[in-house]
Amino acid sequence: MTVPSTRSQLTREEILGARRRHIGSSLSVLYREPLKIVRGSMQYLYDETGREYLDAVNNVCHVGHCHPRVVRAAQEQMATLNTNTRYLHDNLVRYAERLCATFPEPLSVCYLVCSGSEANDLALRLARAHTKGTEVVVLEGGYHGNTSALIDISPYKFDGPGGTGAPPHVHRVVMPGPYRGPHEAERVRDAVQESARRSHRIAAFCCEPLLGCGGQIVLPEHYLEAAYGYVREAGGVCIADEVQVGFGRVGTHFWGFETQEVVPDIVTLGKPIGNGHPMGAVVTTPEIAASFANGMEYFNTFGGNPVSCAVGLAVLDVIEDEGLQSNALTVGTRMKDGLERLMSKYAVIGAVRGMGLFLGVELVVDRKTVEPASTQATEVFEGMKQRGILIGTSGPLDNVLKIKPPMVFTEA
Repeated sequence: MTVPSTRSQLTREEILGARRRHIGSSLSVLYREPLKIVRGSMQYLYDETGREYLDAVNNVCHVGHCHPRVVRAAQEQMATLNTNTRYLHDNLVRYAERLCATFPEPLSVCYLVCSGSEANDLALRLARAHTKGTEVVVLEGGYHGNTSALIDISPYKFDGPGGTGAPPHVHRVVMPGPYRGPHEAERVRDAVQESARRSHRIAAFCCEPLLGCGGQIVLPEHYLEAAYGYVREAGGVCIADEVQVGFGRVGTHFWGFETQEVVPDIVTLGKPIGNGHPMGAVVTTPEIAASFANGMEYFNTFGGNPVSCAVGLAVLDVIEDEGLQSNALTVGTRMKDGLERLMSKYAVIGAVRGMGLFLGVELVVDRKTVEPASTQATEVFEGMKQRGILIGTSGPLDNVLKIKPPMVFTEA
């Protein structure tokens, strides 16, 4: 067996061979001819040959790949101290105060974790401790993380390849959206009532304020207001999964749920929170936090460590100082307008939707039947890469082009 050298750059073929031997095959790679990316800077990525790619899909490096202020904050704190939260440290409370200040009352208590999956898993525990219920209502196409508990509430996974369908405690309701099918919030009410008929108590309704894996869906106006009302009337709590759309990405507001004029009971954060550094958070009310304080300590070895908090503070500083929320609105609006103009030229474009720098283009074979053009979506995805621009595809039918770039995208 040939063992790749550890002292020189590996070729793409060597890396692919090593992955086949040592990395689980359920982890895929992008593109027919996979990219080897060796460097990033703001909205650009570079392969081993030095070729530049415009990154129009990475919503993790929220304020730009390797943003110097974020890198410096991590380096300086790493060189001084990194330890757990059982010691007192300025960074933990400073970050908690800064983060909670971005939320409306009564959302004022946070738990710091290491990923969006950890955040959603903890959110479920909070909801169940507070309500004493077990049932969860979710939307078709929803994805909330990779733990066992979260696969159970993610139709994107349990209805997809390798999935076994919804478990008994999970109620899946039709995905809202004006382009495909009904979008009444009453479907959430029906799910709550079905749970009651079975003498089961609702713990939570978990929903992204804009749907990511569902196909970059903007919820109908007042949808969450109505849905939250039905869930709360039944004694459940409402979880807003902001992992993909938070921190100013929608442009008009800092948080996606604000576009629906609602205040959730629990909010989960991940991806952009650390600009690529592994961070996540849960923000909730003092009342729910008190219910969770039942004698079992919640401790996270790495969550809230001084380095992570330094990184998180730097990300918030950059968003504010560089006006990135406003930039998302300006640049996103221009991009969306341009995509909508393309609809008159290309019949394959069935719909353009999104807010700020969170955009989706749904491709269809026929606009009347809305038959999905999944093959064409893959060809556009591959063709854009050949032209030096990286986008993604998503949606239950794999026919939606997703555009969610770093927030430093410019009009140019």
